[in-house]
Amino acid sequence: QVQLVESGGGLVQAGGSLRLSCAASGSILSINIMGWYRQAPGKQRELVARMTGSITNYADSVKGRFTISRDNAKNTVYLQMNSLKHEDTGVYYCNVDALRLVGLGGQYSYWGQGTQVTVSS
Repeated sequence: QVQLVESGGGLVQAGGSLRLSCAASGSILSINIMGWYRQAPGKQRELVARMTGSITNYADSVKGRFTISRDNAKNTVYLQMNSLKHEDTGVYYCNVDALRLVGLGGQYSYWGQGTQVTVSS
């Protein structure tokens, strides 16, 4: 099985920065897609940023402020969040998709447990 461990959430003032990390562990052969989603209270979970291989895409609301990156050797994805706004508040979830496991066919998707980001205005 695969485990995702997220870290880096917390409380920050508007205009501040946070860096989220998500490390995947297990019998992983490869991961094609790594990304971050968030869910604000009373709202649906939404895509924040995603990397398919080396190709990145971002939600319009975070373009120019957030940067996603990955370290394939460590099966880790990062989200650098700058110029944070109150509306960035929510639980941030890491997702890995199109993951291949050693010795198994098929591709798999996993979610992290979520990390709370709170931006005070």
